[in-house]
Amino acid sequence: MENKAQDPLSRYHEMIKCGELKNDAIQAQIVQRLQSLHVYLKQKADKPAGLLAKLFWNGSSSSLQKGLYIYGDVGRGKSMLMDLFYDLAPTLEKRRVHFHAFMLEIHKEMHEWRYMDDTARQKKLGTIEDDPIPPIAAKIADECELLCFDEFQVTDVTDAMILGRLFGALFDLGVLMVLTSNRIPDDLYKDGLNRGLFLPTIDLIKKKMDVEALDGPTDYRLERMQGVKTYHFPLGDDATGALSDAFWRLTDHAVNDRSQVGPEVLTIQGRELTIPIASRGVAVVSFKKICGAARGAADYLEMAWKYHTIIMVGIPRLGPENRNEAKRFVTFIDALYENNVKFLCCAEVGPADLYAEGHGHFEFQRTVSRLMEMQSQEYLAKGHAI
Repeated sequence: MENKAQDPLSRYHEMIKCGELKNDAIQAQIVQRLQSLHVYLKQKADKPAGLLAKLFWNGSSSSLQKGLYIYGDVGRGKSMLMDLFYDLAPTLEKRRVHFHAFMLEIHKEMHEWRYMDDTARQKKLGTIEDDPIPPIAAKIADECELLCFDEFQVTDVTDAMILGRLFGALFDLGVLMVLTSNRIPDDLYKDGLNRGLFLPTIDLIKKKMDVEALDGPTDYRLERMQGVKTYHFPLGDDATGALSDAFWRLTDHAVNDRSQVGPEVLTIQGRELTIPIASRGVAVVSFKKICGAARGAADYLEMAWKYHTIIMVGIPRLGPENRNEAKRFVTFIDALYENNVKFLCCAEVGPADLYAEGHGHFEFQRTVSRLMEMQSQEYLAKGHAI
């Protein structure tokens, strides 16, 4: 098997050459910026081993090396370029996480901190101070020299108040951050409650990160969706084949090229959920595994934040004996709908007949309505999780 390039710029050119991507001058500019961060991380990794060398290297360079904030409309390739950079980043101390999931973790850490005694605080994070932000930032920095946020946005006043101090501490500790967002920094938390208190955080982001626009004219995601039918019934080879074709089209992989295809494991509140087939923000799951098992809103939200498109196979006609499965399916569709996730599926019957009778049938009609709306061009054109 031919060896693939191990840096973002070379890999990007390979993908264009093999037809996986199209020439895009604006994307290429962003890749150049990501290449410079890749080189920085590689030079840092190649420095002499040892604590003093590591401390000296961090102290001499962290204030000079800016992170990267990439913003632009939906479908321009932000997440794809983030994948490209992150997968090849020459460090084991890296993490890529959806911003919503990250903030849930921060709130959980802060909540636990408030109820710890001094002994527990000292054992967990090495300090007995009342302020949880510095030790939480130190813990993150100890585990990650590279932190990547996809779908960065600020909609909650509590998050807005936390972010300035948390980001400031992470920057001071030398954590390299790369963010993608649908909004320019100046529009973050726009019209939010007490937004004036958030403006210093915007200034900090612009000071510590290079801000680059990915605003090309082509919405690649919507372009790939053109002509793709999203809801297939009845179940059978035709429906399965259509969804298979859609997966390869949406991921831009050659048909049946599984070299860059899942499985992927999601960790939710200490539990693991294996997604059997996934690549480039597209996941394939079965109704039986996702709605037939004991899963809840946290699982479905994690999936909705992680993937911009979810393909579900094997949705049966539901009845009174399936009321638990029907209830989980309602919660699942709500999570996808509220985060603008594209949903493709194959089912035994059409949306209106999925759950024609049984406990919760009346409430299920909202799900039927959402399934219909999720097939519309207006819904398909929406940005993920905005």
